[in-house]
Amino acid sequence: MRTTIEIPNSTFEQAKSLADAQGISVEQLLADTIEEKLRDRSTSDKGGEPPWMKGFGAFGKTAEMRAETDRIQKLIDEEFERIEPEDRE
Repeated sequence: MRTTIEIPNSTFEQAKSLADAQGISVEQLLADTIEEKLRDRSTSDKGGEPPWMKGFGAFGKTAEMRAETDRIQKLIDEEFERIEPEDRE
């Protein structure tokens, strides 16, 4: 389908450069980008994970987060309670 859109010149120039670098047309870049945005939206609408979680992961449930935070704090506290032999003098 053909359509006309208006975008700022600077945005078009950046899109053109990116498309050239990827070896595709601006039209293909725009179609790919719109399709990706629609996939991301449909994933988040269905309660799925946002795309950024694929790289960084999710935190988990609040109780799990609290338990993990407590576990880490306990390890930190234990480590700071230790007195190094050179510090005992």
